[in-house]
Amino acid sequence: MKMSKLVPWNWFKREDEGRAMPVHVRGYGDESMPPVERIRREVDRIFDDFFRAVGGSPSGSWTSFPTWSEDGWLKPSVDIASTDKEYTISVELPGVDEKDVQVEVTGDTLRIRGEKRQEKEQSGRNYYAVERSYGSFRRALCLPEDADAEGLSATLKHGVLTVTVPRKESARTSAKRIEIKPA
Repeated sequence: MKMSKLVPWNWFKREDEGRAMPVHVRGYGDESMPPVERIRREVDRIFDDFFRAVGGSPSGSWTSFPTWSEDGWLKPSVDIASTDKEYTISVELPGVDEKDVQVEVTGDTLRIRGEKRQEKEQSGRNYYAVERSYGSFRRALCLPEDADAEGLSATLKHGVLTVTVPRKESARTSAKRIEIKPA
């Protein structure tokens, strides 16, 4: 049985295109890592490989915490819901301003990317401290055939980016009752 048939639509198939798949190589630095951390990383890698193979989203879709991809990009969590009229894509982006987020559609691919910068400054009688952190993120989602990319809209509120993609009217099918005739 082909596992990809269990996935109704592979929204995440564009995320790994054009990137070489990582190969786990045990290096000399691994010995200094605590054994529990080595085991955790290996288990994470096994699950990521499995979900990538069946067309799911590695790491980001089944945890509430953002994860780092192999190429150093932050992968915020994504939730996708659908109704008969639209798809709703929610992306967790706490602390990110809307001016630092880009949402664009190219063909059937929805790309969400941005950057988070934070600077914290403290000073006291005998000290002065500045902490800076920053990181970039990106997600690439493959839109289904019935998605209307022209009517796409996005809002960012309370750290959650909500992208609404209407469904095309022609793609919606209604059930047609077939009369059964006696033989």
